[in-house]
Amino acid sequence: MSWGQPRSLQARQLLAASLGLLAFLALAGYALDRAFLETAESNLRQRLKSYALAYAAEGEFARSGEFIPPYEAIDPRLEMPGSGLYAEVVFPNGHWDSPSAVGPELPAGTMLPARTERFEGPLPIVELDGAPGEAYRFGYGVIQDPGDARGEFPYTIYILENTTQLSRQVEVFREALWQYLGGAGLILLLLQGLILRWSLLPLRRVIEELKRVQRGLASRMSERHPRELEPLTESINAFIESERENLDRQRNTLADLAHSLKTPLAVLRARLEDQAPEAELREEVDHQLRRMGDLVSYQLARAASAGHALFAAPIAIEPHAEQIVRGLEKVYASKGVLCEFELAEGVQFHGEPGDLQELLGNLLENAFKWARSRVLLTVRPGEVAGNRRPGLLIAVDDDGPGIPEEKVALILQRGVRGDERVQGHGIGLAIVQDIVRGYRGTLEVCPSEELGGARFEVKLPPGL
Repeated sequence: MSWGQPRSLQARQLLAASLGLLAFLALAGYALDRAFLETAESNLRQRLKSYALAYAAEGEFARSGEFIPPYEAIDPRLEMPGSGLYAEVVFPNGHWDSPSAVGPELPAGTMLPARTERFEGPLPIVELDGAPGEAYRFGYGVIQDPGDARGEFPYTIYILENTTQLSRQVEVFREALWQYLGGAGLILLLLQGLILRWSLLPLRRVIEELKRVQRGLASRMSERHPRELEPLTESINAFIESERENLDRQRNTLADLAHSLKTPLAVLRARLEDQAPEAELREEVDHQLRRMGDLVSYQLARAASAGHALFAAPIAIEPHAEQIVRGLEKVYASKGVLCEFELAEGVQFHGEPGDLQELLGNLLENAFKWARSRVLLTVRPGEVAGNRRPGLLIAVDDDGPGIPEEKVALILQRGVRGDERVQGHGIGLAIVQDIVRGYRGTLEVCPSEELGGARFEVKLPPGL
């Protein structure tokens, strides 16, 4: 896979985890290395201090002012020239060096105040064989009271040790440290890969289910998925169902249109074959053409209302409602109908603008047609479910004669009018019902408690 192409999710996760793990191991190794080095230097300081205190406790000065070291050697290396461990005693009129300091070139020490400690290093030295080296040095200031006329006698003890032993310890530690950290890193990387593979298993199942849906082996995604993937699978299922419904609706619309046009065409053909008079034929043609025009208009409106987008942007309802009401007030100006609004602040419709216009237009026109003087449009948020956007309630009331309960099912049928004396095609409420069904909502018709006429109530469910 080239660097220009996007990596798989597992590769991205594994790469990020590996880089994080390597950074952690590097920082942990550095911290452990520094901690060990500081501990080793502290131990070295304590060891050199113990040597200096031993010289201070067991060493003596002769009456001539010469330093007499302890009778028993504090460390055998102090008796071996160039051994790496050196002692030096500095006093006002001279200094003393241990036998091991004969030959190497060591940094000269100076007098320190009484009871003063100084740990330095690494300092440059020249070994017995002339090779350059480094050494740590501990200095301790002492005042001795010999108890005679000479009074107090100050001097300073220096203990030096080259870095050979300390470097060897650090080298052994570092080798073991990086071996263990490297082994732990490999084990953690393998474990990380297994954990990632296990954690991404639900995504693989989603992919397999999508492939089954694409091949026609399954009709929808299953519902057994982790909570984090449920919104994704629910959206995919909703999209699949929406597309399937749209396809079925388009097929049904074409079939219904063909079936609806069959009868008018058959009538026209029969009249032509009967050789009807021209005036009668002209009247029949005009009637059947109007009928076919109504059928085509209905089917086109139905097809348009069926194609709403599943994830459409929200639309403000109030401007559309005001535009529709202004037009209806002009059409029904002779009746003097007044339309009132009860719209919740900021309420929106999530769907196609055409669906909203058809929905409001048909409901309001039906109310204006039957109302005596008042119409009420109510819009407010509906049912709430979890983190989804709330549903929507749209209700239109009028103060007309109302609708008997036994006629509710009848007026919702296509092509049926509530009153044959009122002009119309009987398809407005059918279009509303198709739109509501497309949004998985419900349409209820009941008596209006506020105005006394009919109430048409649309409830849309919570969105994804």
